[in-house]
Amino acid sequence: MHISEGVLSAPILLTGAAASATGVAVGLKTMDNEDIPKIAIVSSALFVASLIHIPLGPTSVHLILNGVAGILLGWQVFPAFLISLFLQSVLFQFGGLTTLGINTINVAFPAIIGYYLFNFLLKFNFNDKQIILGVISFICGIVPVFLTTIMLAISLIFTDESFFEIAQLTIFSHLPVMIIEGIISTFTIIFIKKVKPEILKEE
Repeated sequence: MHISEGVLSAPILLTGAAASATGVAVGLKTMDNEDIPKIAIVSSALFVASLIHIPLGPTSVHLILNGVAGILLGWQVFPAFLISLFLQSVLFQFGGLTTLGINTINVAFPAIIGYYLFNFLLKFNFNDKQIILGVISFICGIVPVFLTTIMLAISLIFTDESFFEIAQLTIFSHLPVMIIEGIISTFTIIFIKKVKPEILKEE
């Protein structure tokens, strides 16, 4: 879900850059040396997942994985996405350097929402924790992708109202992606909870 160079207006680009810089600063502030390998692995996964584009009607979609990335990294998801999107821009011309800020905030901020939602829902005392963990992971895999499509749509519409139809198409074309990411998040989080629960970042 990359916005290319020359599409958005200057105020949108500057706002996105400032918001992303703030998020990256918070992420770096919370980062310890032992967090670096985990962030590198997640950033690599984000880089690879976003490269696989699937044609869908007049557009194409790809995995975003911001739900599971947010659950694993918290605020550190900002530098992880920044590195991933920067490399995609430089190496494959996906997105662009001027849109790096807005592209980062559009995927990383919903990931933070997913992170807080995941930790909030886990605070409830459920009887069958395995099933509930799966349901919560599924929800927290879907919600960030949906919010990303909304933020992307807002970015386009605030630039020019003629982008309204494209914005609508973006949201509807990502409905299958939301379901797929919910399933991926469910299996990933349940697996991590079983084999290395300390990886899950708690609020």
